[in-house]
Amino acid sequence: MQKALVWLRRDLRLYDNAALHHALKSSQQVWVVFIFDATILSPLLKQGLNEQGLRPDRRVDFIWQGIEQLDQELRKQGGGLIVQFGKPTECIPQIAKELGVETVFTNHDYEPTAIARDEHIQSSLAKSGIAFESFKDQVIFEKKEILTNSNTIFSVFTPYKNNWLKTLQAKDLEPYNCNAKKGQYAAIPANLNQGIPSLESMGFIKTGIETYLPPGAAGGQHFLEDFLHRIDQYQIGRDFPAIKGVSYLSTHLRFGMLSIRGLVREAHRRMLAGSMGATIWLSELIWRDFYFMILANHPRLAKGEAFKPDYDKITWESGALAKKLFTAWCEGKTGYPLVDAAMHQLNQSGYMHNRLRMVVASFLTKDLGIDWRWGEAYFAEHLNDFELSSNNGGWQWASSSGCDAQPYFRIFNPITQSEKFDSEGKFIRRYLPQLEKLSNKSIHAPWLAGHIELEAAGLLLGRDYPLPVVDHDEARKKTLVRYSVVKKPA
Repeated sequence: MQKALVWLRRDLRLYDNAALHHALKSSQQVWVVFIFDATILSPLLKQGLNEQGLRPDRRVDFIWQGIEQLDQELRKQGGGLIVQFGKPTECIPQIAKELGVETVFTNHDYEPTAIARDEHIQSSLAKSGIAFESFKDQVIFEKKEILTNSNTIFSVFTPYKNNWLKTLQAKDLEPYNCNAKKGQYAAIPANLNQGIPSLESMGFIKTGIETYLPPGAAGGQHFLEDFLHRIDQYQIGRDFPAIKGVSYLSTHLRFGMLSIRGLVREAHRRMLAGSMGATIWLSELIWRDFYFMILANHPRLAKGEAFKPDYDKITWESGALAKKLFTAWCEGKTGYPLVDAAMHQLNQSGYMHNRLRMVVASFLTKDLGIDWRWGEAYFAEHLNDFELSSNNGGWQWASSSGCDAQPYFRIFNPITQSEKFDSEGKFIRRYLPQLEKLSNKSIHAPWLAGHIELEAAGLLLGRDYPLPVVDHDEARKKTLVRYSVVKKPA
C-alpha cells in the first residue's frame, strides 16, 4: 500500500504498538492521528467548572501532555501528530479522505459504545473505498481466547488465571517492531497541520498532574524502572497505603503509554525465576485481562446491570438520607478515618490505593447501604486510571453482585482494616492532619478516645472531625437483612 493512517486511542506510544507496526510494515507513507473525542469530553463540562467556566480534569491534562510528547517524537522523524477535537465518527473518515489513504489502522476497544463507534466509522470509510483494520493490543488474551474446558466463558478468576498461564507462549509477549524507515512518517498537509488544540479551547485547564505523575512513555518508563527495584517485595508492601509498595503504573497502562506485553513479559520472567512479588503482580495484570474479557462477553454490564441478576432485587437506601450519607462519603466526612483519608487521597490526586478502593467500596455499599452504581460513577469521574471494565468489576466484587465476588456476608470492618493496614496511622495523618496528635490506637476510631486524649489533641468531634455517620455493627445487621432477598447458593 502507498498510504495509511494510524488512529491512536488508548495506545499512546510509538513502540510495541500493534496498529502502528502493521501500518509501517505495509505502507510507504504513514500518518498518525489522535482525536480528543467530544462525545466523551463534552459531558464532563457540565460540572466541576472553575470561575472561568473551565474544568480542571487531570486525565484530559495527562492525555494532552502525552499527546504533546508524541507529536514531538514524530516531528523528529519528519512527520507529526494530526490532532483534532471533535467526533471521531466525523473526523476520522474526513481526515482519511483528505490524506488519500487506503487503510485506517487502529487497535481494538472492548466497550460497547466504542465498538459501535468503530463499526460506524468502518462503514463510513468503506463508502469511500478505505479499509479499516483493528488489532489486539491492550490485553494479552481477549474475548473468547481463554475458555473453560467445555468452551464456555469463565466467571471465576482462579481457573481463568490457571488457563491463561497454561495458554501463554513467548509469541504472545513479543514486542511489535515499530521502527519507521527514513521518510516513512509523512509530513502533515498544511490544512491538517493546525497543531494541538489547547486545553482551554476544549473547555479544560491545566492541573499540575505532571508534578507527581509524569505523562507519556517516558514517564511510564521512569515509574516502571523504579518499581522493578521493589517488585520482589510487592506481595509484602502492596496492602499498606502508607508505604511505597505498589507499582503506580495503572494510569500509564490505562492510556497505553506502557505496553501490557512488556509488563507481563517482565513479571512472567521474574515469576519463573522465583519472585513471589512478581507472581502476585502478574496475577493483578491477569485480573485486568479477566475484567476486559468479562465486559467483552457481557456488554450488558456497561448499562449498569448486576453480573448476578438476583442482586438487582436489593433495595438500596434512597431519598434525602441516602444523598446525605453519599455526600459524606464523597467528601471524606464519614467519621471513619481510613475511609475518609482514602477519599481525600482520591479527591486531591485522582489516585486511590487498591486496598483502600476495596475498603471504601465495602463501606459505601455495606455500611451505608448505598447502591454500588453511585460509587462506580464517582470513581469513574475522579480516578486517573479509570477503566470501565475494571471499575465495574471492582465495584461489583465489593458489593457481591459481580463475577467471583466476595460473599455478601463478608463485610469489611473499617476499624480493623485501619488497624491492620495502617497500624501507626501514617496514611491517616497524611490526609487528616486534624487527627495527627491522637495515639496510634485512637486514630482508627477517634470517638472511642477518652475526653482527656481528645482535649490534649485539640480535637472536638463534630467540629474538627465528624462523628461516625453510622454504627458499623448496626449497619452490618441491616446489610444482612438487605441482602436476604438474594437467593442463597445451593
